[in-house]
Amino acid sequence: MVELKKEAREELCERIIPFWKGLRDDGRGGYVGYVGYDLRRDPDAERGCILNSRILWFFSESYLYLGDPSLLSEADHAYEALLRMRDTENGGVYWSLSPDGKVLDGTKHTYNQAFAIYALSAYYRASGKKEALNLALSLFDTVETHCRDDGGYLEAFTPDWKPAGNDKLSENGVEAGRTMNTLLHVMEGYTGLYEASRDSRVLDRLYFICDIFENKIYNRKMRRQEVFFDMDYRPLIDLHSFGHDIETSWLMDHTLDVMGDDELTKRIRPLLIEMAYNTYDLAFSDHGFSNECERGKTDTTRIWWVQAEALLGFKNAYKHTRDEKFREAALSQWRYIKNVMTDKRPGSEWFWSVSEEGKPSHKPIVEPWKCPYHNGRMCLRILQDDDI
Repeated sequence: MVELKKEAREELCERIIPFWKGLRDDGRGGYVGYVGYDLRRDPDAERGCILNSRILWFFSESYLYLGDPSLLSEADHAYEALLRMRDTENGGVYWSLSPDGKVLDGTKHTYNQAFAIYALSAYYRASGKKEALNLALSLFDTVETHCRDDGGYLEAFTPDWKPAGNDKLSENGVEAGRTMNTLLHVMEGYTGLYEASRDSRVLDRLYFICDIFENKIYNRKMRRQEVFFDMDYRPLIDLHSFGHDIETSWLMDHTLDVMGDDELTKRIRPLLIEMAYNTYDLAFSDHGFSNECERGKTDTTRIWWVQAEALLGFKNAYKHTRDEKFREAALSQWRYIKNVMTDKRPGSEWFWSVSEEGKPSHKPIVEPWKCPYHNGRMCLRILQDDDI
């Protein structure tokens, strides 16, 4: 355990933090939004709100744990960039801007709003700036006004909040009216906001989300979450997202801890542990964690975020079950990440993905989805508690 913490701190402080600090753009604000596999930066690439929100969350949480003032400076810089991404007329945040602040994609996606809430809540806790918390609460009101119906959370909208196509959060040949992924990250954002604000309205919505997970998203027969749905929660495809299941298994467990409702925890935690066992059986090996299974065919690609979330999921499952195989799986994941997923080239970070045989793809090192939030959070959570 001591060695794992030592190595996680080294990964965080000597690789991940310096890499993302190095992408700061003091001239135009924010952070460079694209670094190719060849490590060439494109300073003119779009600045995605999801990427910037995750950078803001990462530096805020890193400052809270490490106390290094330079990390708060980075969070301040990312906060100023996020402020530029707001629609001050219609509310919400846009999908992406140019480096000069022009709207490139004005889509208002619920997923996007959720990550901005998550980031602003962490930044408030780090900086103490009440304006950040007020903005997070304002975005919460925006989501509840525009992005929800009686059945749950909706997906994509135009800048003036008319329904739009959900191509951004749909894959595998379907376009979903509702997605597990958006619900998961609304839960995550609201959990961070409730930690920061203790607002009873936010807690009420967390109960609403847990009910949807328990009764609409989770497939008890298959011991998995369904992924893409029509508006009535009918699954659109036979798809098992191993990465999202193992991520949910610990992320929702954290939400239950924050909510502090013993009866709710007694109902939902067994489902989360069940998912951890199921993904262990179907996706884990001693050389990484597979991506997903569509219509019975497994995609064995090792994707950066999936590897990080698998470690945390197994770590959390061990805490609750004390089943030694989860402890060994978490440690195996760390060895795999350290030896295979991390890009050893100077000035790099983690590969986007590698094959089952360990060959890196040539996907970018940074792009609108490739961020420091999954791997940085993994390191921080290893350092913060002693589950394994």
